[in-house]
Amino acid sequence: MTAVDLPAVPRVLIAEADPWSRDLLKQVLLNVRCDARLDVCADGQQAATLLREKTYDLILADWELPGVDGLSLLRNVRQQRRTPALPFILLSSRNDSASVREALPLAPTAYLTRPLNMEGLTQRLQDLLLNEGESVYCEIPPLAPGMTLPAFLERRREVADGAPLRVDVKAAVQHSLAPQGLDLKHLEEQVRMDPQITAVLIAAANSAGHHGTPVQTLSAALHKLVPGQSMNLILGLALKHNVVLGDPALVDYAERHWQLSQDTADYARRLARMLELDHERCYCAGILHRLGDLALLRCLEDWRLGGGALDNEAIGESLDTFGAAYGSALRTRWRLPLELRQLIAATYSLEGGVYSREALVVNLAAQMARLTEHEGLEALAGSKTARLLKVGLSELTRVRKN
Repeated sequence: MTAVDLPAVPRVLIAEADPWSRDLLKQVLLNVRCDARLDVCADGQQAATLLREKTYDLILADWELPGVDGLSLLRNVRQQRRTPALPFILLSSRNDSASVREALPLAPTAYLTRPLNMEGLTQRLQDLLLNEGESVYCEIPPLAPGMTLPAFLERRREVADGAPLRVDVKAAVQHSLAPQGLDLKHLEEQVRMDPQITAVLIAAANSAGHHGTPVQTLSAALHKLVPGQSMNLILGLALKHNVVLGDPALVDYAERHWQLSQDTADYARRLARMLELDHERCYCAGILHRLGDLALLRCLEDWRLGGGALDNEAIGESLDTFGAAYGSALRTRWRLPLELRQLIAATYSLEGGVYSREALVVNLAAQMARLTEHEGLEALAGSKTARLLKVGLSELTRVRKN
């Protein structure tokens, strides 16, 4: 495909088994051509079916696809002897010379090994999908006639893309790069206050491509993922729509929820350390417990940009009605470990008669975070949660002041 025969609106097939890698490829491509018609699938058999049914202008496929692998897809495409040859980017974890020699006779447009070089992939896509000097602008579609805010939010609940970003991801990654590569400890320090980054990395580390004990903390996720993959996933978040809120009222609400999450996480970590419990898990539950409210605010930004009216009363009512449901839907859809979800739920209430000490810690931490600066700790020190943990006013005062 050359500049003279580029399609007005390209149709692209992405075939990738891992859901987070699949989403990353989709975002990178849409960042280059926001108008592209995308078909996305998770297995080679479905990809082969789509290739029989539709005509594509570009294919991105993973060699390690289940069913029909990416190399077989490439072989089938080349056997059709299309002129000019259909652009086909083959992605693989195999960087050995034998694998390269096996793929090259089939003339892939590019053979890219993981972790992907994002700048290189972006440049390849620009060369394939844009004329020189061309850029494509996509307007935000208006709301459907008669759409109400509750109906809009109910419809978006199961497909919400998560929270806005609190951290400047490009700066965080840049500050974490050392001569020997990505400094994971420094990266964790840079991004651990961001609920969206934390949730995405934990979900990615627990996806089908990663086996073993489920990870429940940001630190464990960073160490389970390949450093380059962590970096790509974090940078990929910045490519998504509306990751930075533009409406001042929504920004104010987001700041309050970020601070509430941060205070809960900090209190939970201090209490857990004091009681010699798993302080990283407790911190993580605290930082994630307002993820749904933040995701809702991001959807409200979409509502506003689509032409919907929005004021403080509507924002508050939406949070009260949909915030918890958005959080539950996200944690389930992203398949966060059940133990972590239960710990997050404990920040709101303690159900049943038997509680883990970590659950008591995050519950008490959340109660502390909700106190105003003028409210004392005396009532909290006498609460059932504090009594079960055997912490009194002096311990709570020390946690609050640290």
